Amino acid sequence: MGLFSFAKTIGKKLFGSSDDAAGKIKEHIEEDNPGVEGLEVSYENGQVRLGGNASKEAMEKAILMAGNVEGVEAVETEAVAEAVFVEIKKGDTLWKIAKQHLGDGNRYPEIFEANKEVIKDPDLIYPGQMIRIP
Repeated sequence: MGLFSFAKTIGKKLFGSSDDAAGKIKEHIEEDNPGVEGLEVSYENGQVRLGGNASKEAMEKAILMAGNVEGVEAVETEAVAEAVFVEIKKGDTLWKIAKQHLGDGNRYPEIFEANKEVIKDPDLIYPGQMIRIP
C-alpha cells in the first residue's frame, strides 16, 4: 500500500465544501483517462483513496491527478508503492529536474510526456506541484 503526500492548499480547484469531492476527483481523472479501469475514488478529510485495475504507470498518473487538486493532502492506493515523485520547488524548470534526476536536461520532454495529465504546458509548472519521474 502506498500513501503519497501533497500540498493541500495548492493545485487545481475542483470542489467546494458542499460538493461531492470524490465524484469531482473521479470525473477529473477520467477526463484525461490515464488508463485505470473500474476507477474507485473516496475522499475524507483531505485524503483520497484510489482503486481500480491499472498498470503501474497509469496508477501513478491517477495518483498525481488526484493529489494535485486543492484540498487533497494525501492519496492512498494499494497498486503503487515505489513511484518516484518530485515536488516542484520555486525556480525549478523541467530542464533542471531532468538534469538532476535523469542526468541530462535535454531529456525534459520525457518528464513532460510522463506527466501530460498534470502538466498541460511544459513552461507552466508551479511550486508545490508533484510530478513523476519516468
